[in-house]
Amino acid sequence: MSSTIIEKIKNDTILKKITKNFDNDIYLVGGTVRDFFMDNESTDRDIIVMDEDARQFALKLSDFFDAAFVPLDEENKIYRLVLPDKINYIDITNPIENSLEKDLMRRDLTINAIAVNIRTGDIVDISGGITDIKNKLINYVSELNFVDDPLRLLRVYRFQALLGFELAPETINAVCKYADLIKKPAVERINYELIRLFNGEYADKALENMNKTWILEEIFPFVNELKQVPANSHHHLDLFHHSIETVRQITNLYDCADDAVKEHLDRVDFGGLPRIAHLKLAGFMHDIGKFSTWTIEEATGRHRFIKHDDVGAKLAVKFLKKLAFSNKQIDYISSMIKNHIYPSSVMQSPQITEKVMMRYVRKMDDNSIDAIILAKADRLSARGPEITEAIVEKNLSALDMLLKFYLEVRDTLEPLPKLLDGNEVMKLLNIKPSKKLGCIMNLLHEAQISGDVNTKEQAVEFVKEHADDIKN
Repeated sequence: MSSTIIEKIKNDTILKKITKNFDNDIYLVGGTVRDFFMDNESTDRDIIVMDEDARQFALKLSDFFDAAFVPLDEENKIYRLVLPDKINYIDITNPIENSLEKDLMRRDLTINAIAVNIRTGDIVDISGGITDIKNKLINYVSELNFVDDPLRLLRVYRFQALLGFELAPETINAVCKYADLIKKPAVERINYELIRLFNGEYADKALENMNKTWILEEIFPFVNELKQVPANSHHHLDLFHHSIETVRQITNLYDCADDAVKEHLDRVDFGGLPRIAHLKLAGFMHDIGKFSTWTIEEATGRHRFIKHDDVGAKLAVKFLKKLAFSNKQIDYISSMIKNHIYPSSVMQSPQITEKVMMRYVRKMDDNSIDAIILAKADRLSARGPEITEAIVEKNLSALDMLLKFYLEVRDTLEPLPKLLDGNEVMKLLNIKPSKKLGCIMNLLHEAQISGDVNTKEQAVEFVKEHADDIKN
């Protein structure tokens, strides 16, 4: 394993240039070393410079690489260089109290507390990080480091989601001990770790383990409500475990998807991370509206959750705003929650025609793939006694048909033309700006999506016909 990392460093183009052109005493540290030990590639390089002020050295490297210089933390002397390719970057700092050992002992996890001298290949591992990597174990460096920065409690699970490693018993005990401190860090920092947790391949495993240390409910208060909804005729799992299973199924569906679907879900359209990370978060939250809409029919004992999709979407907006998610992230996640039943509903139409499927495509637009994947994951996660294998297969087959249709037509779609604007409708009906105007415009848009209105003349007739149906 040691020879692997030394070879990685020797063959790394960026590190080779640094050792060739600068005489400084430099150590590679943190996640880069962990990735190299695991024989993984890394585009970010964290380095500690021992014999020069970090800022001065970072400015020299910035000129040498023609890189953008970004001060991350002037107080602690942490600087980032973004290389011209906008893919690779270098983080530069000095050791805490001018001691490499003290610096490593202040880090979160042993697997992130290994340093390697990039010139000599000497390895400094005072907390057993290499052994933990070999044993696929996540352990803390020092229990007190959780108190110094409670965000590290969440980082335990972020790295479990990323790597799939098991948790050391002492780490579990420490998280239990300090779980209530997780609310202390700024919500923006919690947001940063959370979305990276959901980007991990083992996010479902991390969520299960977070639940064992009470930290899950500290971050997601709605989990307590999910746990109160039991399994029923349609669900073999209680609502909480159904939600985690949905995350697992989204991961499985992504892993098995064809290139077109993966390419779409890998897109970084908001939040700095791929759609798949946000989709898994939406999957975990997709049923948060069920507790407040939960009723049980007296005659049949059947569990009902009427309009839980609408209620859940509204609850999600409030929750995500508190955690400082961006408007685009909130719009996406709340839309997924609101529409997680929609794809299956479309494909239960008495006659599944191209017009029926086109209406779905027009309505969901760029989120068409995402909602279908969520609907499939939801189906696979709900297999109560009334849900036969035939029902599951029929549902999945229909959703695959809808997905295939979308992939075939998406490149030919053009934006719907604006046949009438608000001023034209007001003039046509002799009305003023009002709730009625908004309702008419929405109806017209829906008619266009359905393909019932395609020309301006049809739009005029449609507005006249439906004007009296809407009260002021």
